[in-house]
This record gives sequence, C-alpha cells and structure tokens, in this order.
Amino acid sequence: MSGQDLCFRMLSSRRPDTIKCPRHSGFLQPPSSAVGYSLSWKDQTLITKIRGELLSVAEATATLSVEAFDYEILIPDFNRRQLQSQVGETVSLHTLHYLDGNPAHGRLTPRLIGFLRGAEREFFEMFCSVDGVGMRKALRAMVRPVQDVAVLIEEQDAKGLSTLPGIGAATAERIIAKLRRKMSKFALLVGREEPTGDVQSDVVEDTFRALCALGHSEADARRLIDTVLATKKKFKDVNALLGAIYEQRHGRD
Repeated sequence: MSGQDLCFRMLSSRRPDTIKCPRHSGFLQPPSSAVGYSLSWKDQTLITKIRGELLSVAEATATLSVEAFDYEILIPDFNRRQLQSQVGETVSLHTLHYLDGNPAHGRLTPRLIGFLRGAEREFFEMFCSVDGVGMRKALRAMVRPVQDVAVLIEEQDAKGLSTLPGIGAATAERIIAKLRRKMSKFALLVGREEPTGDVQSDVVEDTFRALCALGHSEADARRLIDTVLATKKKFKDVNALLGAIYEQRHGRD
C-alpha cells in the first residue's frame, strides 16, 4: 500500500475479524501473525501489539513493514533513540490506538502510538489520564525513560517534572497529586541500553534542554545530539557534549 494511510472503521460484532478501509472497497484481513488486536465492549477494534521489519525512524515516528502494509507509528523520544540502531531488524511494539483531531471540525485521524515494553504503554496511559495532559503533550514530554519520570513523580519532584517539554509547574503538581502512589513498579523498571556511547542519560537530557534554551528547536537539538553520540566518544558532562556539538558544526560549516 504505497503512500497511503491505513484507515480503520468500527465494524459490527458480526465481522470482528475484518477491518474496513473507507478509502478502498471491500474488507481487509489483518495479518494476524504480526498484529495483535482485540474487540472492546464498545465494538472498537484496537491494535495492541505490532511486529514487523523496522523500515525507518524519524523525529517522532517509526515505520514498520507488516506483510502487505507499512504502518507509521508515533513513538516517544526515549524509544526513538533505542530504535535507531535497529533499522532493518524485526521489532515488536506495544501500541495504543486513538483518534487524533477535533470532532467539531469533522475530521478524526486514526493514530498508533508504540512502545518497546508493555509497562511503558501502561505508564503512558496513566500519564495521559491527568487533567491537561493529552496524547500529544505526553508524547512530547517523554524525552526521559519511564523509570526516570516515575521516580520524579514518586519523590514529588515538581521542579524536575517541569523540566520535561510541555510540562509546566501547575501540570507537574497535578501529575504528582494523581499518580504519586502508583509509581513504585515503574520506578523499578530496568533501563534498556541506549546507543549513546559512554554518556549518562542525564547529560544527554541536560544538553537537550541547554540547546533548546539557546534557541534551537527540539528537532534540531535531537539531531545535533544524535549526530555527536553516533561517534561513540566519551562525554563526561554537558560542557563536553556541547563542545563536541560545536566542533562538529564548525567543522561541517
């Protein structure tokens, strides 16, 4: 299916094993060996897990090839860094399926959000349940691993939470008030190894915030950091990483 989005329509309970695409005639049979889906009590077809060849990783999305279909899946930034080294490999993502858009404007677009772990998906759903935190804001905020954010919430560190993109002081307080007693198991998650060379994750995050404060867009900051981290050199602190970014840019320009 070249260059087209896969659109889903809810079906009656008579046909729970099929999906109808409003852009095409007839019914589509989902590739059951690679895509897990379930039918809720409200007859919504939900894709809960997807497995396929990782074709590409962009700033906020990953594209998976599953039999005849290419799926574009929204991903949080901490998973993006982990997936970049797996392009061309078969990967599995635990997914949420939601409708993006404003119903008042008459257009809703089906979206998939993917995570490498089921616990990460569970945490994300809880994070989105806080007033003022929707899917898009939560995705933007997830620049640090789940266990790091869970520790901030459990320790009631509103200042630390408010450093996440899009999370202000008031939102941080609401997150803590609602979730602080539910974070223990997420705080105990074992971190996955990321392709960041010999660099602490807090150095990467502090450098990201420093670049944004200097006027770089979030996308540009991620690109600059990823380019330098790909060299696998050691950076003991933020100044060292910023210096390497400057040297890389100066040498190219």
